[in-house]
Amino acid sequence: MRISKLTVQALVAICLLLILSGCWDNKDINHRVLPVVMGVSKQGSLFKVTLQIPEPGQDTSKVKIVAKTGVTITQAVDKISENLESRVDLLHLKVIIMDKVYARQGLNDTISGFIRSREVSPKALVVICDEDLDFFFSQIKQTKQTDGNNLYDFFEKNAGWNPQIALTRVWQVYRSIHSFTRDVAVPMIKSDKSTLVDNVGSAIIKNGKMVDQISTEDTLLFNAFNGQSAQGKIEVMDHASVLVLSNTMKLESKLKDKEPYMKCTIQLKVSLLEVTDNTPNEQIKKELELMLTKQFTKMFMKIQAKEADILGLGQYYRSKIPREELAHWRSEYYPNLEFDLHIQTIIQNEGNLKNPMKTNYINP
Repeated sequence: MRISKLTVQALVAICLLLILSGCWDNKDINHRVLPVVMGVSKQGSLFKVTLQIPEPGQDTSKVKIVAKTGVTITQAVDKISENLESRVDLLHLKVIIMDKVYARQGLNDTISGFIRSREVSPKALVVICDEDLDFFFSQIKQTKQTDGNNLYDFFEKNAGWNPQIALTRVWQVYRSIHSFTRDVAVPMIKSDKSTLVDNVGSAIIKNGKMVDQISTEDTLLFNAFNGQSAQGKIEVMDHASVLVLSNTMKLESKLKDKEPYMKCTIQLKVSLLEVTDNTPNEQIKKELELMLTKQFTKMFMKIQAKEADILGLGQYYRSKIPREELAHWRSEYYPNLEFDLHIQTIIQNEGNLKNPMKTNYINP
């Protein structure tokens, strides 16, 4: 009886060993290449993939830039992996740079492929390059200050990011492609001789295609609408420079005779950084509110004409418009949207004055 019991236990143990998956396909981290930046462009019917790979050294880090073409992005990456001593692992990608020409053709297949394969993190940032990608990466390679993470640090909130830069991730672009009521703004950059990159504004992405672009000043307002304008600096009619400390927004949406109407109130809390000629605070406040209202209205008219809802205003009408009609939000409802904008400014303190000799006081 005792032998029979041991036999049964042994058989069970053997069966368990057979169904265990184990780690037969595991790759040691020392045998994996972890690129931080990927560039994607299209040359005719072929994709060209460029990878920026950090190479840690004893004292400093260097950057290796490799590129290959393929019928698909996966094939191009496989070709790169074939010619390297280690396997390419895309899961640690931080920034994906798309060529502007390719972005105008449409990013649907590429973004959907990233989500489907799960080889690229959905949190990776999507960026559009305003110049030829080969030239861009050649300039990056020549920059002595790069250590492989500098480009990512440019978009990192705890590093070089500021509110004039849009932040859009893979999952947000994918969501907008399949949404009736939301589009996205993607940051646009190009190389610069004095700094690593130059921020040139944001691309307007509608249904996965780039249809237009907005300036860095418009991007600041776009971020303010989304509650991300803190630390943004604004020049006020050559009279002052102000720093946005925080902002809040209140929206009221409804249908008037089956036409969408929205009242938007944005409240900005600002601090004065520089003031010229003793300009009164009330004058600065009025000029700032007027300037931002005109600028926001101009930006809204631009995106409305392109039927691109990067502000996501359609989200506020999902419960007011029948589901079967939401598919026509961009073409029928959005162009007729009446947008009533009110910007309120609160100057919390007077900061540092530009001409202290002409003033009677300086706030501590």
